[in-house]
Amino acid sequence: MFKKRWNILATRVVLFSLTWAGTLALAGLCDAQSPAPAPAKASKAPSAAALKPEVAADLSELMRGILFPNSDPDKVPPAKDPSLSPNPLASTYGGWTAVENSAKALSEAANLLILPGRKCANGLPVPINNPDWSKFVQGLRAASVEAYKAAQSKNMDNILTAAGDLSTACSNCHDKWREKTELADRCK
Repeated sequence: MFKKRWNILATRVVLFSLTWAGTLALAGLCDAQSPAPAPAKASKAPSAAALKPEVAADLSELMRGILFPNSDPDKVPPAKDPSLSPNPLASTYGGWTAVENSAKALSEAANLLILPGRKCANGLPVPINNPDWSKFVQGLRAASVEAYKAAQSKNMDNILTAAGDLSTACSNCHDKWREKTELADRCK
């Protein structure tokens, strides 16, 4: 009796399994006969050449966010060797490397100063078409390159000379466009 029940149960399991296997096989054949779905269009990132520079900050924000922090005299206190600085930047990217990186950042920031569409804090356009603006931006770039070379030399006298040149480059522009009694008169 037990053997007979076992055979019936085993037969049912086999038939059930075969039924599902057949159903799945038929479903697979149906899929094989239908056309392949079109591949999803991958969102293709634009090439670097297709990207256009965008202005994200006004001149004041650019100065406060990039130029001032990288020209900060506290990064290299006068008569102090950057490798001995108590500054938290005196880690892997600190010391002389921080001075080199700041000089490079200032040089790169010169490119941002000539980007069309930037406004001054008072809403006036940055005077990028004024010949003095171009001359002063080039002065910043040249002083930044010299600051980089000075940092590479790890010579404090060279750094102090380069810091003076950077200060002059900044003052040239600020004296003409920033140092105004009224904010509304800046960039004029």
